[in-house]
Amino acid sequence: SVKPKPIDAGGLIQDIALLHRGAASAKGLEISAHVDSALSDAAGAALADSARARQILNNLVGNAVKYTLRGRIELRAFRPSTDRVRIEVVDTGPGLSEAELAKAFEPFERVARTGAGVPGAGIGLALSRRLASLMGGELGAESAPGVGSRFWLDLPWDETAELPETSLAPRPQPAERALRVLIAEDDQLNAAMLRAVIEQLGHKVLCVADGQRALDLINMGELDLVMVDGRMPVMDGPEMVRRLRALPTAAGRVPVVAVIGGDAEEALEMTAAGADSVLRKPVTVTGVARAVADAAQRRDREETVRAA
Repeated sequence: SVKPKPIDAGGLIQDIALLHRGAASAKGLEISAHVDSALSDAAGAALADSARARQILNNLVGNAVKYTLRGRIELRAFRPSTDRVRIEVVDTGPGLSEAELAKAFEPFERVARTGAGVPGAGIGLALSRRLASLMGGELGAESAPGVGSRFWLDLPWDETAELPETSLAPRPQPAERALRVLIAEDDQLNAAMLRAVIEQLGHKVLCVADGQRALDLINMGELDLVMVDGRMPVMDGPEMVRRLRALPTAAGRVPVVAVIGGDAEEALEMTAAGADSVLRKPVTVTGVARAVADAAQRRDREETVRAA
């Protein structure tokens, strides 16, 4: 189900670009977001389910980063007509023929030429097109082998709609004090998203892919925050948090944010194990910034109590 509401399309693509900047930079790719000035000055707002719109764009940009070997990725937001807003994701990747592009939108189908050796189930584009349709929008694409691809998400635009005050809030600013943050996440793309945002806020980040390695690092040195995926190999999130909370040292009291896929049962498992808060995927820049700020406040309070 979807629940369309007024959203800030310009702010959305800036968030998505920032979330994927770490993964793009690791491959030597440039990623940027451009908001048309006419869109910024226009009355009204796009209508969409914010979580589903993010899911679609994370899939499109994630694919662009995954398959593009060199060059750049651009996100653009503009109004092609009075009742529509368009968000484009343009890349300089391998490109697809007309037949390959049609196949890419079929459920559980993958293009052998470009997908060999790249993990994936072949359902992202099919699901994204369905979600766009449910929101009254449309997902389209055009591509050319050896040139690149252009995918676009069209959403309804309501000239009478007003954005909620939270959408108009200023962007998160770098923190006054750098925290030491450990991310335990086995999905490299999700880890890169989190790392990009946290480092942009001025903090220092370590990343590991399983709970056991996370515990090893926690025992080796003091940390200010641990962000833990609920589902990991070797040792999953709940077990890792339980063992962390059982530590007799100060490390056992470090703030823990559970980063989960949205399953209510997973959230309950993590909080029951001792996680302080839960952050659901797909993450947002504002959500990550708020979680880190809350952890910093908890850490400061604890240091004040110890000093007293």
